[in-house]
Amino acid sequence: MRGPHNIWRLIRTLATLERTGAIGVVLEAFRAPPRLRILARILGWPFKPLGLKGDPALPPATRALTALGPAYIKFGQILSTRPDIVGDELAEQLKYLQDKLPPFPTAIAMKMIEDELELPVSEIFSEFSEPVAAASIAQVHRARLLGTGEEVAVKVLRPGIERAFRKDIDAFYLAAQTIEFIAPSSRRLRPMDVITHFEGVVMGELDFRLESSAASEFAANTAKDEGFRVPEPVWYLSGRTVMTLGWAEGFSLKDNAAIDAAGLDRRALGARVLQLFLNHALRDGFFHADMHQGNLKVAANGDIIAYDFGIMGRIDEYTRRVYAEILFGFIRKDYRRVAEVHFEAGYVPADRDIDEFARALRAVGEPIFGMDASRISMARLLAYLFEVTERFGMETRTELILLQRTMVVVEGVARGLDPRINIWEVAKPIVEGYISKSIGPVAVLNDLAKTARVLARFGPRLPRMVEQALIRQADSGPPPPQPSPWRGVRRVVGAVALVAIGVWIGTFI
Repeated sequence: MRGPHNIWRLIRTLATLERTGAIGVVLEAFRAPPRLRILARILGWPFKPLGLKGDPALPPATRALTALGPAYIKFGQILSTRPDIVGDELAEQLKYLQDKLPPFPTAIAMKMIEDELELPVSEIFSEFSEPVAAASIAQVHRARLLGTGEEVAVKVLRPGIERAFRKDIDAFYLAAQTIEFIAPSSRRLRPMDVITHFEGVVMGELDFRLESSAASEFAANTAKDEGFRVPEPVWYLSGRTVMTLGWAEGFSLKDNAAIDAAGLDRRALGARVLQLFLNHALRDGFFHADMHQGNLKVAANGDIIAYDFGIMGRIDEYTRRVYAEILFGFIRKDYRRVAEVHFEAGYVPADRDIDEFARALRAVGEPIFGMDASRISMARLLAYLFEVTERFGMETRTELILLQRTMVVVEGVARGLDPRINIWEVAKPIVEGYISKSIGPVAVLNDLAKTARVLARFGPRLPRMVEQALIRQADSGPPPPQPSPWRGVRRVVGAVALVAIGVWIGTFI
């Protein structure tokens, strides 16, 4: 579906922003420079009649995004958590996108359930409600299981949503290609790779079998986390377009008035949201990557309840250590070490000046320390950080996109609960705890033991590996004069010795 025909989609996007009056609101929220504002209005005005009308009852930005489709709604959901970037007024308007979108008819939902589960709804549930929440991907119904009486949440995929997403993503690809062509310097940000990553995440979100699996794994990982709950899936009532979870009652995490009325400490809740995310990312390497307020509730006893596991993030152990060291360096104001970690991980080209990079990082980090969040302009910090990455030729790391995006969203959620929260102070105990376990003498011994276990699995194959090495050496002709013909054998013997040492170390761990 990719191709020039998507130009129409991009033109209609700009026309819709113009027709709904959203273009001025968005440019103002992002503090766009005057030249960009003038250019956007000049390009948008001639096509204004071609734009989608949307729902006139909604505010301009919300009206435009809901008219444009699910991919745009996803973008709006992210911005709704960041009043420090888009302003309080626009962020409040965009919260509508989290769980208050127009639902589709219950009759259609019931038909989809029957088609997916191959059973009449009346034979599964004794009660089945009208939609209690509707978002960009699906809507949720409250139901009661026939026989057991257990209350459950039934999530049903929106009809035609996959085709709608593909249309948006195809247009995004064209936009990325255009940006790379017009501004070659943007290629370091790898816009095409970013869209490819977004496509993989979104298309996975449209299969509820994968979401059920993610919910199950996430529930197992977090079972011992104090003050946190994950409803577990009901597997026999879940499929590709339908997902059934245990019901969990609570207040929306964006309803500060209800939280206050329940006597809950919003400051403690804000800190816990941030710490839980860091724990899941660093400890487990598997985290909820869509943690906006619409996917979080708080129970009457103060437990935080997570929903919607369509977008989950996973990072390997090495990346976790790099991320933790970067955070730890910022917390300790050790900008030189933060710079070194960036260079060691290959995030910054090796030919750049490490001391200059450390100074640039100091300019990013220092304004945050000793200040409450209400006095920090995150938009200004992000703009400066972008300048730093451009100056030092840093490329976008697609494996970190979800982690970075979720960190932005989670900080926004925490600040919604406690506007004066300082993310570094809250993050410090979690990051320090992870560093002490993963970077130190005990961690080195654990790494050696893991290496030994991997090498030990090759033990039965070692004789054959030696034989193959000698055969390859013989087939390649006479060896050069320097290396010994037994060098390959010595390497294998060395590997065996390493295995023995590793196994011996492992007995003490």
